[in-house]
Amino acid sequence: MTMPFSRRSFLQAAGAGAAVWVPSSVKGYTATELTRRVEESGAAISELGVSMWDLDTPALIVDLDLLEANISMMQRTVGRNGIATRPHAKTHKTPEIARIQLETGSVGICVAKVSEAHALFRHGIEPLLMTTSNVTPAKISRAMHLRKWCDQFIQATDTPENARLLAEAAESLGVVADVVVDVDPGGHRTGITSGQPALELAQLVDRLPSLRLRGMLCYDGGSQHVTGFKKRETQTLERLLPAAETFELFQRAGLNTEIFSGGGTGTYNIDHQTPGLTDVQVGSYVFMDAQYMGIGGANNAEVYSDFKPSLTILT
Repeated sequence: MTMPFSRRSFLQAAGAGAAVWVPSSVKGYTATELTRRVEESGAAISELGVSMWDLDTPALIVDLDLLEANISMMQRTVGRNGIATRPHAKTHKTPEIARIQLETGSVGICVAKVSEAHALFRHGIEPLLMTTSNVTPAKISRAMHLRKWCDQFIQATDTPENARLLAEAAESLGVVADVVVDVDPGGHRTGITSGQPALELAQLVDRLPSLRLRGMLCYDGGSQHVTGFKKRETQTLERLLPAAETFELFQRAGLNTEIFSGGGTGTYNIDHQTPGLTDVQVGSYVFMDAQYMGIGGANNAEVYSDFKPSLTILT
């Protein structure tokens, strides 16, 4: 089921005090019940046309013009560099913003949790790429049930054991699950070691009849906030080189390599230099935050000002 969305409804939502967009239901509550609970909490849902000075505070405000400008700027730059955007929804967790991103040209939306994937899919958002592995039986089951409903849901995996569990769950539901191999860029947060271990995992996924290999991902979060463009560029390319070489191993082995996803807001104008990279998992750029301003921009700029803060708190 999709929700009606317009510039007017977005602006109405953006004027909310303690709540922004109110969907048709959340956790079983209807929109009417949610509104009543918000009002009882002392917050206010403002109508379109109310002056900022008339809003109750604190108020969380999204500037739609800046939001749209950020999305357009990212799409133009990344597209000009020959790759695509697959924005991460963990920043906004809002179906309406994800819809704007897709309509502007993104090839899909990334999620960090299976609950995020379910919520976005209920509002008509797909393709969806879950960038972390589900490891508990309950989470794996939820992910594979989502795959049964959503033809364009892709799940990351980073161990042979996890791949086999995904395969068993998919087989029990009579589906073939789309999978990408998550490769560690060196931060040891998630992902399998690049090179032969990653190749062997990809080959296992390719052999399992209830899984379908779509490619790989490698998110280098540690490089996103490195100060100094040149230093950030050097670190990014060094860390992603083993992943690029791994992707080439996949290709030489005859594996499906349609996806090589990674990168982020801090390196969006660097990531395209990584051989084989197909899309960037940018997230923060939609709202931005003050910390990014200090990391420096291209052409030796002291301030990173490519995107503007579109989310503010009125106090």
